[in-house]
Amino acid sequence: MGQTNDETTLLLHSKSTPPPPKFPLNLAPVPLRPYLELIRLEKPTGTILMFWPFAWGLTMAAYRTGLPINSYGFELFKCFVGAFILRSSACTINDIFDRKMDAGVERTRNRPLASGRISVFAASVYLLLQYAIGIVFFYSTVQGLALWVALFQLLPLFAIYPLLKRCTHWPQAWLGFAMNFGFITAWVATTGSVDASVLGSGIAGCWGWTMLYDTIYACQDIKDDVKMGVRSTAILFGTWIRPLLVGCGLIFLSMFALAGYFNHQGYGYFIISIGGLAAHLLWQYRTVDLEVPASCWHNFNCNGQLGWIIWGGLMVDYLLSLYSL
Repeated sequence: MGQTNDETTLLLHSKSTPPPPKFPLNLAPVPLRPYLELIRLEKPTGTILMFWPFAWGLTMAAYRTGLPINSYGFELFKCFVGAFILRSSACTINDIFDRKMDAGVERTRNRPLASGRISVFAASVYLLLQYAIGIVFFYSTVQGLALWVALFQLLPLFAIYPLLKRCTHWPQAWLGFAMNFGFITAWVATTGSVDASVLGSGIAGCWGWTMLYDTIYACQDIKDDVKMGVRSTAILFGTWIRPLLVGCGLIFLSMFALAGYFNHQGYGYFIISIGGLAAHLLWQYRTVDLEVPASCWHNFNCNGQLGWIIWGGLMVDYLLSLYSL
């Protein structure tokens, strides 16, 4: 008996090969490429999104303490390395848990674990290696409470996130904390203290930001996610997604204004960072088409660029505090 059109399509789908490797994957030896792809090396936006809370917390702390500029540069570099390690291990453990779900989603079916190019055992060993590198890195670069905050972000926060997709429509709410603990790590490591007002408002603002961009990100896969049983705020809110995004944007904007107030930021922060953030959020809301995956992906990437706006105003205040007469 001949195959039906649907059976033929399914067969071709199951035998599909991943697209040609992007830069910098194409520069790596072929056996290593799936492992670099597993940590999304060719997709830097996730690392950038992880890095910005570190950078914002560090720069606020540097402004508060008068940290010398040469020390600031080195600390900023450490923040980037920490963000890269965190994001890499987060992607790995996420894909270990989600490999079967990813195989049923068009956008993710060619990921290394979903496509069978890496075994679960190999990915687990790879994850343990990343955890070991992360523990050594944070142990050698931060101390005291900052170390425990960094390890908490590295280990349990991201291990819990993929499990929530199966039992709640609010995994983005958990991710809002998991992505942004770098704000606390950088602040505590620099100041040696805990300012509940600055840290509380800063984390709340970052939470609203992550809820915003990850809900938009989830809009890419709504149809496949419903089929595979994956839950998200995008599915939960349905036609009410835009009001949710407005609410998340307002939390982001108001909480960062409050964090600046508590940290006694200057005009540079409120004009450049808060004013620029308000304009960028309005632009996002007016331009994103939640029905078009390409538009959602573009908007998601633009949130990585948004970080420059907040950092720019913080840097103006910080540099003026160092070099003002």
